[in-house]
Amino acid sequence: MASKDRLLGRILRGTSDANIPFGRFCALLRGLGFDERIKGSHHIFTMSGIPEILNLQPKKAKAKVYQVRQVREIILRYKLAGDKDD
Repeated sequence: MASKDRLLGRILRGTSDANIPFGRFCALLRGLGFDERIKGSHHIFTMSGIPEILNLQPKKAKAKVYQVRQVREIILRYKLAGDKDD
């Protein structure tokens, strides 16, 4: 659980967007309550109550920078991080 919190903190701080492991990025979204479906290299995340659909693809083994920013915006907009103030 501490690893999930550490990754969430890194994403919310925005200091290492180019260095987020894709597998852990997807696991974090699942842990936040998103449903995942996979079609080819596309990992599509949806959540009840959130109209945005997150369509993510890896760049080698890392998450794409613009997609990390997109996820950060969703986490902050819908307060999915709980009481985390990072």
